Amino acid sequence: MTVTKEDFQYMVEATVSDLVRMLMEQTGASMREAFDKVYGSETYRALSDPQSTYYYQSPGYVYEQLQSELKYQPIKQ
Repeated sequence: MTVTKEDFQYMVEATVSDLVRMLMEQTGASMREAFDKVYGSETYRALSDPQSTYYYQSPGYVYEQLQSELKYQPIKQ
């Protein structure tokens, strides 16, 4: 299946939105804190890489990866 650049960007943005919402709900982070955590993560870098296929994964799966990263690795700001 070929994914257009626009479709890929939409999938990434939709997943980021879900990740931010989940972080806010589950950790009590503010919206800004949640965006900073997501955009500063290796998980986001993988999600933004079309070769990784993270963008095909469910937001729940990607969130689990983000949680693991936040637990064991500091986020680069």
